[in-house]
Amino acid sequence: MNIRLGYGTGYQTLEVPEKNILKILEPNPVTGCEDAAAAVRKALAEPAGTEPLREIVKPGEKIVIITSDITRPMPTWEVLPHVLDELYEAGVSADDITLVFALGSHRPHTEEEKRKLAGERAYREIRCVDSNPADCIHMGETSRGTPIDITRVVAKADRRICLGNIEYHYFAGYSGGIKALMPGASTPEAIQVNHSMMVDENACAGKLDGNPLREDLEEAANICHIDFIVNVVLDEHKKIAHAVAGHVREAHRRGCEFLDSLYKVDIPAKADIVIVSQGGAPKDLNLYQTQKALDNSKHAVKEGGTIILVGSCSEGLGQKTFEEWITSANKPADLIKRIREDFRLGGHKAAAIAMVLEKAKIKLVSEMDPGFVKSIFMEPYPDAQTALEDALAEQGEDASIIIMPYGGSTLPQSV
Repeated sequence: MNIRLGYGTGYQTLEVPEKNILKILEPNPVTGCEDAAAAVRKALAEPAGTEPLREIVKPGEKIVIITSDITRPMPTWEVLPHVLDELYEAGVSADDITLVFALGSHRPHTEEEKRKLAGERAYREIRCVDSNPADCIHMGETSRGTPIDITRVVAKADRRICLGNIEYHYFAGYSGGIKALMPGASTPEAIQVNHSMMVDENACAGKLDGNPLREDLEEAANICHIDFIVNVVLDEHKKIAHAVAGHVREAHRRGCEFLDSLYKVDIPAKADIVIVSQGGAPKDLNLYQTQKALDNSKHAVKEGGTIILVGSCSEGLGQKTFEEWITSANKPADLIKRIREDFRLGGHKAAAIAMVLEKAKIKLVSEMDPGFVKSIFMEPYPDAQTALEDALAEQGEDASIIIMPYGGSTLPQSV
């Protein structure tokens, strides 16, 4: 069978024996809502697990709305006006509302960035600030020892509302929900303790129950209460496809179920060989971005199997910390040890690649220098056909094959 995989602005084509193909994984088609505003209003009117927001808040209460920073695709400017309408309907004054951008470990925003994220109306009407890891209140610790250190304006509020978008997160299971508060409005120290759990095999995409990292985060809501969330699922063009609202856990779970209906794909068994691509530009511009497809593919490959990762990586590695970590390690295990002791954004993706390498070989089809690819523990190939022929020679002529043409948007699930 002739297979065509996106590669940069072009394609890689290869012939795959039909007898070997276990499954070709395609994501379900996703389109944005015809009326995104109506979807958000409907979610607010029919919340999961709580009363409507306008029945929760009271005039005179200090209210914080926590939302994503500029590194996330959350369209706060679309969702926030409807939340404000709910609050005003309940008699809340604009002077009592603060929008907090959850920086986590990211840099502060410029005022222009705050304006862009909040939208013109909200920026004019309410106070808009960044979370501040240097000005936090210690509210306790989780049972796993993560400090609940929360930005003062959030910790002191009478009511807390979290906004966010839901997508797969390769160690927290999913984004959204509690993540606006923890780690969003917390400290580097809290992030370090929590995110060091990413090395647990249950800390993986699409898993909530039994995921120690996610459970640790959600325990924070028992200490620093969240009154309401509004989360959205976005299509591939970053348009709103679905909205949920209500209880921090129950509404989030409903949003995750919707996401699963779009992107989780059942596989009959794990394969000896997985061929995976991000789908081409701009998603495979560098290895930092292409890693997302690699991480999803690990759920489809057998122990001791081979992953053929197809991504042009025309701009190389793509992130400074990622580059420093992966190029300075002597062996993959060094990266896993390092992330346990010193979690760093960027370094976490290097450690994630190392965790895949513990399970399977990675044959990388890219534009990067072959010698350099070898130095970062992968086998370099100029084309996917040669990589497949070598993989079949190693795994056997009857080796089973799963193909993931859009690996970043497809999460395999064994049935």
